[in-house]
Amino acid sequence: MAIRPLVKNKQLKKRTKKFIRHQSDRYVKVKTNWRKPKGIDNRVRRRFKGQFLMPNIGYGSNKKTKHLMPDGFQKFLVHNVKELEVLLMQNRTFAAEIAHNVSSRKRKEIVERAQQLSIKVTNPNARLRSE
Repeated sequence: MAIRPLVKNKQLKKRTKKFIRHQSDRYVKVKTNWRKPKGIDNRVRRRFKGQFLMPNIGYGSNKKTKHLMPDGFQKFLVHNVKELEVLLMQNRTFAAEIAHNVSSRKRKEIVERAQQLSIKVTNPNARLRSE
């Protein structure tokens, strides 16, 4: 049976579109990555109607649903079996994610121990050889 989260809150984003940089649609040399406009006469900085919106704290996510994965768990990066023991009491809130630089031998040990402690592992099949 799959491990289920304790509570699964519906995640609601206040804005799903990216904030794009002023005049990035006009020039190729200006990338779309957000940069705050600093000019004295800048329309975006002065928040004129019809201009690009600027990111601010009001767009922040709900504390309860922040950093949640779609399955209702939060990620916890694990490098060894000992770090997995931390999730013993929080196994319905956090899911373990094995770090990218862990060898396949250690991965196998982590996955086995997680099974015993009934902790969900987000990437149990990574670096797994099938013969």
